[in-house]
Amino acid sequence: MNEIGKPVFSTLQSLYPDPSIVYTHQWFSRSIYVDSYDVIIVGSGPAGMGAAFEIARKKPDTSILMIDKNKYSTGGMRNDCKMNFTYPIGFPLEYWDKSTAEQYLKDVTAFLAPDILHKSNIEVYQKRAERLGGSLLDIKQSHLGTDGGLILIKRLLADLDALGVTLALGETMLSVDEQKRQITTDTREISYRKLLIAPGRQGFHFLQRILTSLNVPFIDNIVDIGIRVETRIEHYPIVKDYYDPKFYFEDKVRTFCTNSGDAHVVKEKYVTSRGDTWYSVNGHAYSKERNRENGMANFAILKTVKFTAPLASGQAYAENLGLQAALMGGGRPLMQRVGDFRLGSRSKEDSFNSDYFDFTPTLKDCCPGDISLAMPSKILRNIWKAMKSLDTVVPGVLHPSTIMYYPEIKLYANKPVYRDAMFRVTQNIYLAGDGAGTSRGITAAWASGIRVAHGMLKDL
Repeated sequence: MNEIGKPVFSTLQSLYPDPSIVYTHQWFSRSIYVDSYDVIIVGSGPAGMGAAFEIARKKPDTSILMIDKNKYSTGGMRNDCKMNFTYPIGFPLEYWDKSTAEQYLKDVTAFLAPDILHKSNIEVYQKRAERLGGSLLDIKQSHLGTDGGLILIKRLLADLDALGVTLALGETMLSVDEQKRQITTDTREISYRKLLIAPGRQGFHFLQRILTSLNVPFIDNIVDIGIRVETRIEHYPIVKDYYDPKFYFEDKVRTFCTNSGDAHVVKEKYVTSRGDTWYSVNGHAYSKERNRENGMANFAILKTVKFTAPLASGQAYAENLGLQAALMGGGRPLMQRVGDFRLGSRSKEDSFNSDYFDFTPTLKDCCPGDISLAMPSKILRNIWKAMKSLDTVVPGVLHPSTIMYYPEIKLYANKPVYRDAMFRVTQNIYLAGDGAGTSRGITAAWASGIRVAHGMLKDL
């Protein structure tokens, strides 16, 4: 379509009515017929949605296309859908100061209208952590669960459709030509006035390839390496007072992404640029509306690793660790009981069904083994030290039956050189979300999408 909505083919016929001219479909579709939108958004997660809603509501006559390589909306809302509404959680400090983040958080909160979870006895845990040189952050949180997140996504997609946003799920962006203001997908070529690329963490390699093609400098020198801990709720009772407690300990170690109630450990598939496969573990839980509980709790405990001299790729380092764990686990993640770890023994099949080891792992597709043979020793020492501190703050978490799953790896994403505060990398191309380093989590990703939208609206 051209800018006034008239088919380009019809326009050509009016200019060249000679019937002897033959317009072949291949020549026509690839060389002349180019879809056109004011704004193209690549990625349907919270960053892309935040931008789409803001532009559609502030400037309703804007034509917006949202594409995603998956046939469903992706992003953090699909997995447990925990949302944090307190700075600095999720807001990288190099891009967000307190006043700016809180201003955008107000917009995100007003739009999503979350039910903030109640907390109690926080002061007791905070004092215990402080005596050990750690801290416990008091965060406003909401939790919809995996099932509730899917319901939210369905509603948001319907709202975008009602606002006139064109959704193209199951379409893959391949490349971009900034001079022509045009992207190529696996099915067509599409022109744009403004382009937002927000692929999330799973689009790490894709985003690096696009940045390289645009000659945009970037680094990815930070990564979180750790384990996921699974135990009975009675061994980690703080979750009854605080759904997702954020503990910070020495040596840049923290707890992350706690799940309880109907909670499960899952594995996520990753593929390297060479085509090798490895798995990271993760956790999720269903909402209380299901009225089902398995009595389990799980959380990640992660150490931040930053490469400075020489500057190295955190992504490449993480992939090598993931591949090494997959080699030891026969293509699967590793798991080890705390009781075996303390004895310096590997876990075996019978470590998961006898005596103290009184619950079945929720992630059964794991290999019993010895995590100490797979995780770098310095990282393991720091994590074990933090776990012992955590067991002092919340006695019981290091019960012999507690399971440690490895690896859990969180990429800090790429850090491009941005031209301005609105996350612009070229004259008409913007980035946002976890994959681009502007956020770490649902609410901050949504905020970064709004921030990009404000930059686009100035020109549109």
